[in-house]
Amino acid sequence: MKPTDFAYHLTGYLSKYLPGQVGVSINTVKSYRDTFSLLLRFCAEKCGIPVEKLSLPHLNKDLIENFLSFLESERGSCVSTRNQRLAAIHAFFRYLQVEAPENIYLYQQILSVHFKRKSKTSAVAHLSLDAIQNILAQPDVTTPNGRRDLVLLSVLYDTGARVQEIADLTVRDIRIDNPATIKLTGKGGKSRTVPLMAQTKSLLEMYIKERSLDKPSMQSCPLFYNRVKEKLTRAGISYILDKYVQLARLMAPLHIPDKVTPHIFRHSKAMHLLQSGVNLVYIRDLLGHIDIATTEIYARADAEMKRKALENAYHNLAPQDVPAWQKDETLLDWLKNLGT
Repeated sequence: MKPTDFAYHLTGYLSKYLPGQVGVSINTVKSYRDTFSLLLRFCAEKCGIPVEKLSLPHLNKDLIENFLSFLESERGSCVSTRNQRLAAIHAFFRYLQVEAPENIYLYQQILSVHFKRKSKTSAVAHLSLDAIQNILAQPDVTTPNGRRDLVLLSVLYDTGARVQEIADLTVRDIRIDNPATIKLTGKGGKSRTVPLMAQTKSLLEMYIKERSLDKPSMQSCPLFYNRVKEKLTRAGISYILDKYVQLARLMAPLHIPDKVTPHIFRHSKAMHLLQSGVNLVYIRDLLGHIDIATTEIYARADAEMKRKALENAYHNLAPQDVPAWQKDETLLDWLKNLGT
């Protein structure tokens, strides 16, 4: 079967252009790949266009807008995720303007699809300390996998790491000697060193010894791996977290929100540090943000939470029957002449 023009250009874009000419990281390529995997499934299941027959003329502005609505309404994607998917689509069609300019008008229509504005006052989704403790209490530490999962979730929270940063950890990234630290490699291949709290350090030390990862030959091995000794994927880590979230929800349903992702652990760590009085600069460095303005979302969210708490606790002590001063000309005259 002859490949379609869409298949030809998408293959070149993901396999050659992005990694070869642009030099983006493998994680960025995977993120773009995931976007187009979702788009392909949407076209097949919702539009009746089989993957092997999907061509560039099918991908018009209306289809892309319907796809974005599908992400929000049926998949429950937040505005940030919706905009991230649209950014990947825009990047591909900017590439096509040069590679296949015969359909440039079609591409520019798609490029005119706007990003959705996020509310600046929206709360940052995060868990309370009690909720974190409930989730960390769920792994069965009498089993090897249960002990691994406890260490995994503890490191995920303690470091405020992105899920891919946890998946990419190798044994050599852990320093058990004091001061105990962990090396995280984030976006753009940039690394940062994060201190480990005493309890997390102890858990990691026992985990490394139990699995014989302290041998020199094991330094390049993944820190967290599955039954076939391959590193856990982002999906695998999300699956592990969700398993214990479900158990914790049975124990304390009021403490656990409907949706808990690894990134919510990251938000939770940042919020808890801020509420404990830690300077935003330190939180920025811990999270690996380039600009402190990114970190300030936590300060705004915390201020909004405090404002709402004060409003809920506020009791109006002022008298309900306030005199109509505008009608009392004698009082107004006295106030105007006061101090003259």
